[in-house]
Amino acid sequence: MAHRRRGVGVSRAGPKFQKKADELKAVSLQSAMETVEKLEIKLSDFAKKHAKEIQHDPAFRQRFLQMCAPLGVDPLLSKKGFWGQLLGMGDFYYELAVKVVEVCYANRSRNGGIMSVGEVESILSSRKTKFQLGGQKTKAYSQDDITTAINKLSNLGGGFRTVQVGDSTMIMSVPTELDNDHMEIMTLAQIYNGSISLALVRDSKGWDAGRSKRALDLLLAQGMAWLDTYQGHELYWFPSIWKDQVQSGSSV
Repeated sequence: MAHRRRGVGVSRAGPKFQKKADELKAVSLQSAMETVEKLEIKLSDFAKKHAKEIQHDPAFRQRFLQMCAPLGVDPLLSKKGFWGQLLGMGDFYYELAVKVVEVCYANRSRNGGIMSVGEVESILSSRKTKFQLGGQKTKAYSQDDITTAINKLSNLGGGFRTVQVGDSTMIMSVPTELDNDHMEIMTLAQIYNGSISLALVRDSKGWDAGRSKRALDLLLAQGMAWLDTYQGHELYWFPSIWKDQVQSGSSV
C-alpha cells in the first residue's frame, strides 16, 4: 500500500514539475534573446564606429565577419537593409565573386577547374581590378575576401566552392566530387612542386597500383592533371599546384 501511495504522489506532482520546467525554459529563452539583442546593438555600434576600417582594411574586415557569425548576423545578405546601407559589403562581395568567376572560367581549359586563391588574387591585382565598397572604388582586398565571396557563391550551387590542398586554399569551379584519395594526391604533388609519378604515389601512400592509377586517371580526365611522357617515364603535372608554388616562391 505504501508503494502505491508513492506512485500516486509522483503522478500528481508530475504536472507541477512540468509547469515549473516550462517556466524555467521560457525564462532561459527570454534571457538568451535579450543577451543576443544586446550583443547585436553593440555589434552595430562597433560597425558604425569602425566603418572605414571595415571597408578599407581586409584583415579588419575578416575579423568583423568572424564577430558577426556567432550571432547569425550576415552583413552580406542585404543591400538595402541596415548593414547594406552602413557598410555596402554586399555589393563588394558580389562584384568580387563575379570577377573571380571570370578568372576561373578563363583558366579552366588549362587547369581543369581548380585554381588557387593566391593565383586568382595575383591575376586580379595585375589587372588593377577595383570594387565598389562604402561608396568608393577600392582595390584593398585579400585572399580571405576572395574565399568569402566564393563561399557565398557555393550556397547557390553550380560547382563553385573552396577546398584545402595542403597549405593552399583552392577554388573548384566544376561540380566534380573529389574524394580523399584525390585530395591526398594533390597534397603530395604540392610537396613535389606540382609533379608526381605513379610509383611515387604508390610508395608514399602505401596504395596498390590500381588504387593509385584510378585516382590519377580521374584527375587526368578532368584536366586537373597533365601526363608528360619522356623516354618511357610518366610524370603527372598539376598546373594549378605548380602555378601556386611559383606564386608562393616569388612572394617570399
